[in-house]
Amino acid sequence: MTRTPTARDPERATLDKAAGENFPVAPFFLPRAWRVDLMAVYGFARLVDDIGDGDLAPGGADARLLGVSPGEAEDRLVLLDALEADLRRVFDGTPRHPLLRRLQPTVRRRSLTPEPFLGLIAANRQDQLVTRYETCDDLLAYCELSANPVGRLVLAVTGTSTPERIRRSDAVCTALQIIEHLQDVAEDLGRDRIYLPAADMKRFHVQESDLAAPTAGASVRALVAYEAERARGLLNEGAPLVGSVHGRLKLLLAGFVAGGRAAVHAIAAAEYDVLPGPPKPGKTRLLREVGLTLRGEG
Repeated sequence: MTRTPTARDPERATLDKAAGENFPVAPFFLPRAWRVDLMAVYGFARLVDDIGDGDLAPGGADARLLGVSPGEAEDRLVLLDALEADLRRVFDGTPRHPLLRRLQPTVRRRSLTPEPFLGLIAANRQDQLVTRYETCDDLLAYCELSANPVGRLVLAVTGTSTPERIRRSDAVCTALQIIEHLQDVAEDLGRDRIYLPAADMKRFHVQESDLAAPTAGASVRALVAYEAERARGLLNEGAPLVGSVHGRLKLLLAGFVAGGRAAVHAIAAAEYDVLPGPPKPGKTRLLREVGLTLRGEG
């Protein structure tokens, strides 16, 4: 269970959120050096998302660490700008925030570049300015910033990046982002965000007001099924990534693909009614999907 964030230790409060994520961030079976570096990357990614979603630890400690005045501590765009400035110090100076100081040795050990980290910041800036997406292509461009950098960083940390693996990883990460959007339709609407493409909503005769209902009607269910099938196709496109690596990394990547497939199955089992809350797969289904993915099936 994720601990309640504290103002005294924003670094620990952020890292503790790893336990509540949909997918294991740095599972025990990985080499310790990988786990240390993956947790450092996670700390940055979680901090960016917490700023973008307004979920920072209470008390304003993160804002102070980033050099943001109390008067601007609630301005997410100001905080993201300050975070980007601190990220640049990771590469050419001494960062202020402890999560970025933790990241600096990882960046140096793994020869990481700023681009994927900047992409995550850009995605959260976009969340402050763009709350609707007209087409699937528009949404995929958002996923290129919000999701794909994570997979690229995993490959970079583990020293396994190739152009083909990056392409497959991007497909998996985009699929996982779409699935998360489907699970969180109601929660996102509460933040005045809709990640279902407007063109698809129009095609299925879904109005925004339909998404605020306690349960989904037939049109919403048909729309969710359509988007889930798109995510399934992307997972299948990316799945050969698993077979291209070996050892414990293969198990980690199989877990990502299997987690996405199990989540799609859970959405289907709920008859595509995601409005009461996110459908979650059980452990048995997840383990079954891991086995199928490791065998190249599914």
